Amino acid sequence: MTPEIRKIVTYQEDILIEGFKPVQSPWRMCAAAAVVKNPWAGRYVEDLRPEIMAYGPELGALLTDRITGLCGGGDNIEAFGKAAIVGLDGEIEHASGLIHTLRFGNHFREAVQATSYLAFTNTRGPANAAMQIPLMDKHDAGRRSHYLTIHFAIPDAPRADELVIALGAATSGRPHHRIGDRYQDLKDLGHDLDNPAAI
Repeated sequence: MTPEIRKIVTYQEDILIEGFKPVQSPWRMCAAAAVVKNPWAGRYVEDLRPEIMAYGPELGALLTDRITGLCGGGDNIEAFGKAAIVGLDGEIEHASGLIHTLRFGNHFREAVQATSYLAFTNTRGPANAAMQIPLMDKHDAGRRSHYLTIHFAIPDAPRADELVIALGAATSGRPHHRIGDRYQDLKDLGHDLDNPAAI
């Protein structure tokens, strides 16, 4: 059992000027997405596990190869995330099922040597629905400079009986980051940062 992939779409932007100020080095954000036939479309299926087990590893490996290639290798990726859109004949559970499995996400986490979890969205929509992939630092979920969102759309996907499964990445955080991190807020609120139970 293998996923029926209609096409693979990649997205990339290199930002040279942000907030009216040149960046020190180009800031790259990119995504790799697979448009896949939804094996559960148009009907209620009690057990999603067989397709999740079969599709997750293949899609995870494929999209990880694409996105690390766009960024020049996993070592260049600092922020990452994942997302899925299910077409109108599917359930949110279908979108969730294919991205919320370690058999999918661990390919990406291992390729970039991440220690944090993948930020995510899972939504339903028609063709040209906005794909929004939230990103965060691959090691530090409290590092606000790396709270980013990749936003793009595929004009003919998802069809009603399809899913769009995607990974997103950035080679750095926002280049002129100046709002501080979560830890400063916690310190200001009197939390003991040396005591994890107090955070």
